[in-house]
Amino acid sequence: MSLMIIWPRLRVSRLLTARGWLLAASLCLGAQLAAAQSAVVSDWGYYGGDLFGRRFSSLDQITRSNVAHLRMAWSYRTGELGAGLAHAQQLTFEATPVLAFGLLYLETATNVVLALDPQNGALRWRFDPHIDRAHAYPQLSARGVSVWEDRFPGAAAPCKRRVFTGTLDARLLALDADSGQPCRDFGVAGHVDLAQGLPVGGGYSVTSPPAVYRNIIIVGAAGGEGRAAAGARGVIRAYDALNGALVWTFAPLPDGPAHPAASDWSAAQAAASGAGNPWGVMSVDEEHGLVLVPTGSARPDFYGGARLGANRFADSLLAVNAASGRLVWAQQLVHHDLWGFDLAAQPVLGDVALNGVPVPAVIEATRTGMLYVFGRVHGQPLFPVTEQRVPASLIPGEQAAATQPFSALPALVSQRAVRPDDAWGITFWDRGKCRSRIATLRNEGIFTPPDTRGTLLSPGYMGGVNWGGMVFDEQRQRVIAAVNHLPMVVTLLPAPDPGRAAGYTERREPLLSPWGLPCTAPPWGTLVSVDLRRRRILWQVPLGSSAGVMPWWLPTRDFGMPNMGGPIATAGDLVFVAAATDSFLRAFDIDTGRELWKYRLPAGGQATPMTYRAGPTHRQYLVISAGGHGALGTPRGDYVLAFSLPEGAAAHK
Repeated sequence: MSLMIIWPRLRVSRLLTARGWLLAASLCLGAQLAAAQSAVVSDWGYYGGDLFGRRFSSLDQITRSNVAHLRMAWSYRTGELGAGLAHAQQLTFEATPVLAFGLLYLETATNVVLALDPQNGALRWRFDPHIDRAHAYPQLSARGVSVWEDRFPGAAAPCKRRVFTGTLDARLLALDADSGQPCRDFGVAGHVDLAQGLPVGGGYSVTSPPAVYRNIIIVGAAGGEGRAAAGARGVIRAYDALNGALVWTFAPLPDGPAHPAASDWSAAQAAASGAGNPWGVMSVDEEHGLVLVPTGSARPDFYGGARLGANRFADSLLAVNAASGRLVWAQQLVHHDLWGFDLAAQPVLGDVALNGVPVPAVIEATRTGMLYVFGRVHGQPLFPVTEQRVPASLIPGEQAAATQPFSALPALVSQRAVRPDDAWGITFWDRGKCRSRIATLRNEGIFTPPDTRGTLLSPGYMGGVNWGGMVFDEQRQRVIAAVNHLPMVVTLLPAPDPGRAAGYTERREPLLSPWGLPCTAPPWGTLVSVDLRRRRILWQVPLGSSAGVMPWWLPTRDFGMPNMGGPIATAGDLVFVAAATDSFLRAFDIDTGRELWKYRLPAGGQATPMTYRAGPTHRQYLVISAGGHGALGTPRGDYVLAFSLPEGAAAHK
C-alpha cells in the first residue's frame, strides 16, 4: 500500500554460479562473463544496482579509511517543488538514478525524466510528459527509470537505446536515451496507455521502474488500495520493447474460473475486490527466465469482510515466466491482510550458501520485519517457514486468518505485545499519558486485527522494511536493511454509507505522546545486518537523530528515527544510507555498524543512494536525491547531490 501516514507533530556479487559455467564454458569465457557482471554491479545500471537488486557495488575507492574525506562534487536542481499540483503536500522525491550509455538518468515525482552528465551534473536533456497537475493522484512519487538497448546488429538509430518509465497518469513511456525524444515507433507516438483494458478503473498509476527481460518491458502499478472495495485491480503486464505491443498479462487476483487462485476466493468477492497490485520494484532472473514480483494487499486494506479467505495472490511473492506470463510458483507471506503489510521491498536475487553449497535464491524483506528466503527455481523455503496461530478478529463479518507464516530467521522488529508498562516519554507527564493511551488499545502482538476500540499495530504499516529494500552482500552472506519500529493505531469505524461493500472505514495515526513523540522507547528506526550463515543479527544500530524533533530545551540524541528509503553497500566495506527523518546521509562500517561519516542534506533524503565511477581517473561518486517526503514531513527540496573524494584522498585506503 502507499504510505498514507498523518504525522501532525513529529517532523520528522551475485557471483556467476560456478556449477553451471564449469560444465558449459571454458575458464576464459567464465572470466569474461564475471568481468561483465562486475561492471554492471559497479556502475549501477539498474534501480537496485544490478539485475538482481542486490544494491552492492564492487567499487572500493571510497573505504573505511578515507570516507571521512568525502566532499560534495556537484549538485543539480530539478526545479520540481510542486507548483500547481493537487495535494502538493504529498510530493516526494524518491528517485535513484541509473548510469547507462555515459549518462545518469532519473525522474522527478511528476515523471519529468532527466539525463545528467555523471562528472559534473550538467543537464544533457529533459523530457516532461506533462501529466495533469490538477488531478488528485493517489500519491506523488516516482522511484526511477529503466534502460534498454536493442542489440540486434541491424538496429538503426534513433531509439536504439531507450529509457522506459511509467507515469502517474498511467502511461508507459519510451524515450531515446541519447536525445530524450519519444520513440515514435513505440505504442502511440512513444507511449502506451496503461489504463486501456483494466477490468476495474480508478487510482491506477506507476511509481516504480519497469522490469526489463530481453526485449520485454514488464510493468506493475500503484493505486487501487484504500477503504472502498472497488478500484483498480492489480495487474502485471509485459510489452514489446520495440513497438509497445502487449505480450502478456497476469492478474494476481482471480479474473475468472481458470485463474490459479480462483478456488480460494468467492467469485463475486474476487470480481468486486481491487488492488493486489505489484507497485514495488520487480527483479529479473534471466538464467531461469523469471520475473520476481512482490504484490500488495487486496482492497479494502484494513477490513476484509468483503474479501473473505486468504486472498491469494495478494501479499505474495510471485515467480512469473518472463516470456509468457505463466505463474511458476507463489509464496503468500501475509494471509488475509488487515494491517497494510503488503510486500513493498524489491525481491533480491543471489546465491545463498546452505551447508557450503551455493543455492540460487530470492530474499524478501517485509513490513512485518521478517526475512524470507526461497529457492529461486521452485520456490521452496531455504530457511523454515512455519504457520503460527495469531489473534482472532472481534469484528462481526470479519474472518481473520487463524495462522500466519513466520520465518525461522531472526525478526528485525519486536513481535511481542506492547503493554502499558512499555510506555516511554521524556517526562513523567507524557509517559503517563502514553501509558493510559496504550491501556485503551487492543494489542496481542504482531497480527492483532484492527478493532473498533483501536488496535496498536507493532510493527505499524510503515514497516518493518518498506520500499527501501535491502542490501545482499553475497560474499559475506549478509542482508542489510533500514527498519522502522514506529507503532501505529488503527481504529475501525462504521462506514457512513451502509450500502458499501466494505462495512467499515478506518482512522490511522502514529502512536504519539502530547509532545508529538512516539509513545514507545527508541530506537524508532535502525540499520540492521543479518548473518545468513549463522542465522543471527550481527549488529543493529540506531539510524537517525532527534534533530529538529525534540523540544528545544532537550539535546539532540541519536535515538534512531523513522525512515523511508534504503541502504547500499560497497566493496570499500561501507554501507551508505540516508532515509531517516533528520536529513543526514551517513556511512557505516559494514562489519560493525559504526557510523563513520555523515552529511546534512539540504532537504529530506527519502531515497536510496547509488554509486558509480566516471571520468578519465574513474573517480567513484556517491549520489542521493534530496527532496523530502510529504507524508513524513521532512524538508522539501529538488536536489540531486554527488559526493567524491578530493584528489589524493583515494590513496588513503
